[in-house]
Amino acid sequence: MDVSQEPRWLDAEEGAAWLALAGTLIRLPSALDEQLRRDAGISHFEYQVLAKLSQVSDRTLRMSVLAVQTEGSLPRLSQVVARLEQRGWVRRTPDPTDGRYTLAILTDEGGAKVAEAAPGHVEEVRRLVFDPLTKAQTRQLREISRRIMHAIDPDERSLDD
Repeated sequence: MDVSQEPRWLDAEEGAAWLALAGTLIRLPSALDEQLRRDAGISHFEYQVLAKLSQVSDRTLRMSVLAVQTEGSLPRLSQVVARLEQRGWVRRTPDPTDGRYTLAILTDEGGAKVAEAAPGHVEEVRRLVFDPLTKAQTRQLREISRRIMHAIDPDERSLDD
């Protein structure tokens, strides 16, 4: 920004919308994490790792791909996967096609854990996010989220689905 140019301050409506969004961005992840810790003994991030692995046909992803899909850094993901590995829910192995990469593989026990945790998690997402909204508001939420994500990362393709 040119220092001689006046900042584009938020007007009252934009300020109120920003504060509501910022509060949601802080409180929603905490609420989802709390439910999963209480009911399934795992964090929301651990659940996301297990869920992403469960959604691919061979239950296997490169750690670098899994980090992108879970919106986590590779060091954070490595720490979490190490914990999941200790519990027998995930195992790691070098990628046989390129040894520079490591694969994360969901075990049968990990598949059972995510299947056990999913109903409570989905119910909490429904209760906190979708039950308060109409169908039209849900569509608006999707479009608004896509637009914000596109502003953050114009190259993101998964949002076009």
